[in-house]
Amino acid sequence: MEILLVLLVLVAVVLALVVLGRLSGVVKGLKPSETSSYEEPGRENNINGWMFIIVLVVGGIAIAWSYLHSREFYLPEASSVHGRRTDDLFWFSMGILTIPFILVNATLFIFAWKYRYKKGKKAVFYPENHRLELVWTAVPAIVMAVLVLTGWKAWSDITSDAPEDAEVIEITGKQFGWIARYGGVDDNKLGNYDYRLIDAQNEVGIDFSDEASFDDFTNPTELHIPVGRPVLLKIRARDVLHSVFIPHMRVKMDAVPGMPTKFWFVADKTTEQMRSELGNPDFKYEIACTEVCGQGHFGMKMLLVVEEEEDYQKWLASQQPFLKTYPEYIDKIPANLRAKAAKYVGAEETASAE
Repeated sequence: MEILLVLLVLVAVVLALVVLGRLSGVVKGLKPSETSSYEEPGRENNINGWMFIIVLVVGGIAIAWSYLHSREFYLPEASSVHGRRTDDLFWFSMGILTIPFILVNATLFIFAWKYRYKKGKKAVFYPENHRLELVWTAVPAIVMAVLVLTGWKAWSDITSDAPEDAEVIEITGKQFGWIARYGGVDDNKLGNYDYRLIDAQNEVGIDFSDEASFDDFTNPTELHIPVGRPVLLKIRARDVLHSVFIPHMRVKMDAVPGMPTKFWFVADKTTEQMRSELGNPDFKYEIACTEVCGQGHFGMKMLLVVEEEEDYQKWLASQQPFLKTYPEYIDKIPANLRAKAAKYVGAEETASAE
């Protein structure tokens, strides 16, 4: 270890000597020689100076036009509680960063024009100003600390554990679609799953050895959620990497094979409210995949229906448990639990299985 440290010190010394040698050469080159001649800048100097002002004005107009023209392509207005908070932080950060961007760049261009070479004008040597240096170091540090702390607080709240009364829904990505699984109407509790149980009907591998899965049902076309109540999405992937993206809700979370993820949010505008506000009776919330997952990635979409609590409960009650739709899976239920599964499967199917 000591030998290594000595070698490192020797290398550092050699590098320092090399740098000093090169610097001395540069300094010598700066000294005026008797044979050197100086030629005053011509009219090109003024042209270059005025070009800075032209570029500043034209560039400013182009940036303003680009911003105004691109507004229609921004994310739509947020329809979730955390989405509004995220948007507020984004525009706050943009405002804080845009002001110094404009001031600094305008100053650079204007100074390059104003202090271009003029005959008889001498530059003032201004070696240091500790007070100014303190200001331009402290102010950015404070601003960055405020941005980091506000962002960290918001992100901590968004990624915290979901409230106990949250509606728990599982969404699984596959090539090329989404499958939503609900915990039923009895306990709002999802049963276990096992990827080894996946087949043509049981696409998410529901494990029927867990009695909590008896009233589970799936929906591959729509995801229904209640407005004004926390919703916890448990996110899975069945094959390759996908990503759940709900633009209006500001929800985006990767679906990773073998590594379940989650995201909870509170929607505060129903689908009908959005249709009324936008004047568009055909408006629909949409879930998309934002991770290129194969040739059919472009068509990996799912409708999201946000509705009032009463309507949501009616929709839940109208859904059939997976066991009711596919009663043959009664054979996969342990014998000691089949009696509990009877009300979801039906008496005839239970009797035939026994």
